[in-house]
Amino acid sequence: MLRHSPASPLLSLPGAVPAEAPDEGVAAHYGDLFREQRALADGSGFVDLSHRGVVTVSGPERLSWLHLLLTQHVSDLPPGQATEALILSAHGHIEHAVYLVDDGRTTWMHTEPGNQEALIAYLESMKFFYQVEVADRTDEIAIVHLPAGSITESPADTVVRETAHGRDLFLPRTELESFAAAHGPAIGVLALEALRVEAHRPRLGLETDHRTIPHEVGWIGTAVHLQKGCYRGQETVARVHNLGKPPRRLVFLHLDGSEVHLPPHGTPVRLAADGEEGRQLGFITTSARHHELGPIALALVKRNVPVDAALLAGGTAAAQEVVVEP
Repeated sequence: MLRHSPASPLLSLPGAVPAEAPDEGVAAHYGDLFREQRALADGSGFVDLSHRGVVTVSGPERLSWLHLLLTQHVSDLPPGQATEALILSAHGHIEHAVYLVDDGRTTWMHTEPGNQEALIAYLESMKFFYQVEVADRTDEIAIVHLPAGSITESPADTVVRETAHGRDLFLPRTELESFAAAHGPAIGVLALEALRVEAHRPRLGLETDHRTIPHEVGWIGTAVHLQKGCYRGQETVARVHNLGKPPRRLVFLHLDGSEVHLPPHGTPVRLAADGEEGRQLGFITTSARHHELGPIALALVKRNVPVDAALLAGGTAAAQEVVVEP
């Protein structure tokens, strides 16, 4: 059973509506989804991601050891440089996605809510004689996301992971409420998810299932370093990259705006020409209402689906844009 973080104290803020799985424990929104999206897109406010798992690895051999386990090149990772990486099965299927930064003494990473225990169990099983220490910091550290363009100063002595999409703060949980009071407005996870879908960025457990390989969802390059080897699943990564094509591909969908309900995760995707009784060619991974684009979604479809084909997500008409080339 997944062990989730305690419910965020920010759920007591005015207008807070609790999020549903997989984001239980934080706010979906605070009363005005589109206003929150616009603020986030403009670089204002912050997103409470305190439900995410936080893991640290310390010790003098931490980076060389992680380099053997992760898909990313981290043996020479400079302090303060953010990166992301995957852990694959022996067959190349994605098991974990981690978002990390090293502060010169400790490697900090966050992962999907509740997944930290499985991640730690794997890391512990691979320690052998390496001088490393793995710790679950979820109960003491909360992730807070500041959007790109934010002028909010990061609190002193706080570990910061900065990317083109914004800054992730590894903030002591005891400081979460005071940070919110000083640096609002608080913005719910639905706004962040809408911008993630717009940016075509995959998320473990939504854009992936038990047989997803990195090539299918666009993680080659951002989370997988193709010039390094020596990690579990590397043979599959190299073989598909050099000799073949992945069986499925991630697509971005513009959904029919006249529909009241968004198609949920797992909704079958079919060719519009075949109707709702046609053969299933994929499924919706994430759908969202965007403040400018309207209803949008990501979907995982078979590679041979024509890139110009009109699609149906359940009963909702959908026009596709290529994310991963067929």
